[in-house]
Amino acid sequence: MRDRSGLTRVLVTDLDGTLLEGDASDRRRLRDELKQNPDITLVFATGRGLTSVQQLLQEDPLVPPPRWIIADVGASVIDAVRTVHLQALEARLRTGWPGAHRVRAALRRFPQLVYQEGVSQEGRCSYYLHPENLSDDLTAAVKELGCSFSYASGRYFDVLPAGASKGRALHLLAHRLGWAPQAMLVAGDSLNDLSLFCLGTHGVVVANAEPALATRAPASARIHLSSLDGAAAVLEGMQRLGWLPRRSSVVIGYHRPPVRWVDGAWQTPSSPNGILPTLRSALADEEMDAVWAAAHPGEASPTVLHEPVTDGLSLSLLPLRPQQWQGYFHRVCKETLWPALMSQPHLIQDRPAHWADYEQVNVRFAHHISSLAAQNGTVWLHDYNLWLVPAALRAQRPDLAIGLFHHTPFPRPDVFRRIPAATQLLDSLRHLHWAGFHTPDCADNFRRLLADTRGPMPRTGVHPLGIDRAAVADLARARVQPHPGHDGGQLVLSVERLDYAKAPVHKIRALDDLLHQTPRLRGQIRFRLVCPPPEDGIHAYDSTRRELEIAITRLNGRWGSRRWQPVDYIPHNLTFPEVVDHYLEADVFWVTSLADGMNLTAQEYITTHHATNRPGVLILSRHAGIAQHLATAALLTDPLHPHDLVDVLRSALNMSTAERLAHMTRLADLLGTPPPAEWARTIITAIRNANSPHTP
Repeated sequence: MRDRSGLTRVLVTDLDGTLLEGDASDRRRLRDELKQNPDITLVFATGRGLTSVQQLLQEDPLVPPPRWIIADVGASVIDAVRTVHLQALEARLRTGWPGAHRVRAALRRFPQLVYQEGVSQEGRCSYYLHPENLSDDLTAAVKELGCSFSYASGRYFDVLPAGASKGRALHLLAHRLGWAPQAMLVAGDSLNDLSLFCLGTHGVVVANAEPALATRAPASARIHLSSLDGAAAVLEGMQRLGWLPRRSSVVIGYHRPPVRWVDGAWQTPSSPNGILPTLRSALADEEMDAVWAAAHPGEASPTVLHEPVTDGLSLSLLPLRPQQWQGYFHRVCKETLWPALMSQPHLIQDRPAHWADYEQVNVRFAHHISSLAAQNGTVWLHDYNLWLVPAALRAQRPDLAIGLFHHTPFPRPDVFRRIPAATQLLDSLRHLHWAGFHTPDCADNFRRLLADTRGPMPRTGVHPLGIDRAAVADLARARVQPHPGHDGGQLVLSVERLDYAKAPVHKIRALDDLLHQTPRLRGQIRFRLVCPPPEDGIHAYDSTRRELEIAITRLNGRWGSRRWQPVDYIPHNLTFPEVVDHYLEADVFWVTSLADGMNLTAQEYITTHHATNRPGVLILSRHAGIAQHLATAALLTDPLHPHDLVDVLRSALNMSTAERLAHMTRLADLLGTPPPAEWARTIITAIRNANSPHTP
C-alpha cells in the first residue's frame, strides 16, 4: 500500500453524489483503476449505514469494494474485510451519545423534522428538514442533548454524538493505521463532507457538489475544485497526484516490448526493421502521445514498469507469471493458433488446459490497456496473440477506437474454423473498429470469415509494411567489402527463424535433388542457412529442428568433401550488421515460406544489393506477402511443389551478371511501401476514422 516515495496511498470518498455520480464509463474506469492499483486503500466516508452500504455493494457492480467504511456520517467505523465495527474508535466517536430513543423524544416538539424511517443508522438520528426550518431553537435543542448536528444538501439533518464527524472518524482511523495527511485524498460533494477537507489532506470537491462545500472548504493548494462530476473528478484527483499511470491518446498493445531488460538496463534491437523497431521509431514522436503496453514474463521484473524508454517512447509492462506465459504463448499461441495462421490445420493442437491462460492474459491486457488510454483514445493491437482483447476492452471502454493489425497471414475461413475456440475468437474480433493486413487476400479472408456472423463488420485496410530503406542502404554502403567470389562458386542465402512455415527442410531436399540432377554444381554452390531457434520453452518446432539437422547432416555427408560442404548452417542469432554482411555476400536470396506476412528479409536483401550496385537474385515464395507486391519481378517459387523449388533455384544460378543487376533494379523500383513511421501514422488515423460517426 505504498507509492514510490514509501507513502501509503489512501482514497477516502463519499458515496452518493461522489463515487456513485457520473457516467457509467467514468464509474467503470474508477472501479477498474482501483482494482488494477491494489496499493491504493479505499475508504468509504458516507452518511449511509452499514446495511445500506452492504446492499449497495451487492446490487451495483460498478461500486469498488472498500477496505474500510466510515458510516453514519462518522459515527461508525467498520473493517470492511471482516465486517466488524472498530469498537474502540466508535466508543471515542460516540462519547456522550444519549441514545436514539432520548434524541427522538426530545425533538418531537419540532414537527418540521421528519425522521428517516427504514433507513439503517447507528449512533445517530437522521431526519429530513427543509432549509427554512433550520432554526436556532432546533440547533439549541440539539446542543442541550450534548450532541452535534450535520445539515447537508438542503435536506438531510443528522443528529450526531458531539465528537462524531466524517473528519474525526478519518483522523482516528488514520492515526491508528499510520496514514500521513499527505498520503490521503478525500473526495466529497456535500457539507457533511466538510470535516474531511479540514485535516490537511489532499482533496477534490466534485463539480456537482452543493455550492456551500466549495465556499467553506479551506483555501489550500491541496484542495482541488474540479470541473468534473462524481467519479470523473475522483479519477482526476488521483491523476493529479500521480497515483495512476499517465493516460495516453494512443496505446499500442503488443505481446512483446520493443526493448529487452538485460542486466538492469533496456537493450534495443540492432535492426531498424520489423514491427518492434518500426513502431518504436514511429511512436517516439511526442505529438503522437503514445505508450506501448506489453507483457513481461518472468520471476524478476524490471525495477520500473512504466517509464520512457529508448527514443522517448513510454513503455508500460504487464507482469505475467512464467507458467502463465508458457500456457499462453508457448502452448496456445504457437501450438493452437499459429498452425491455423500458417494454413497448416493438421498441426493444430487443442490445448484446453492452457486456453484459460490465453483468456486470462487477454483479459489482463484489456484491463492494462484500459488503465493507460485517455478518454476517446486510440488502441492499436497487434496480431493473434491478443485476439480476445477487443471484446474485453469494448466492454470496459466503449469510448475507445480499437484496431488490430495482422502481421501474419490471415487464413481462409475454413481453416480458421478449425481452431477449437473459433466461435469465441470471432465474437471478439467483431468488436474491432478496424482490422489491417499486408495483402488484399488476407483482408478478403477476414471479411468472408465475419460475413456470416452477427453485428457490424469492422472496417479493413491493406497497408503493407516496408523497411527503413535509407537506414539499411547506409549500413550496406558502410559494410560493403570486395566481392570474395566464393572460390568461383555461388552463395545461396536464407535468413529466417526456425519455423516449419519457413520450409527449411524443403530447401535442403531441393538442394539435394539439384546436386543429384546437376552434377556440375557440386563444389560450385553453398547454401548458408541463418536459422536462430525460438525462445526456450517453445516446442512447436522441435520436430522441424530435428528433421532439419538430420537432413543437413545427410546432405553434407552425401555430397561434401574436405574442402567443400554444400550447407553452412548457422543456428543462432546474429547482429543486424552481421546479417547485412551475409546479404552483401549472397548471390541468391532464397525465400520458401509456406505462408508469410510480408517477409522483410527479402526487402532488406534487395535494398543492400541495390544500394551497393551488386548483382543478385531473389527467389520468392508465392505464399509470402511481399510476392503480391513484387509480382513476377522476383523469381517466384512454390515450396509445395518440390520440382518447382529445384527448377527455380537452377534458373537463378544460371542468370548472368547483367541479368542480375537488371533484376535488382526492377525489384528496388517496386519497393514502394511508405517509410515505417508514415505507415504507422496512416494506420492510427485509419483506426480513429473507423470509430468516427462523421467518417463514411
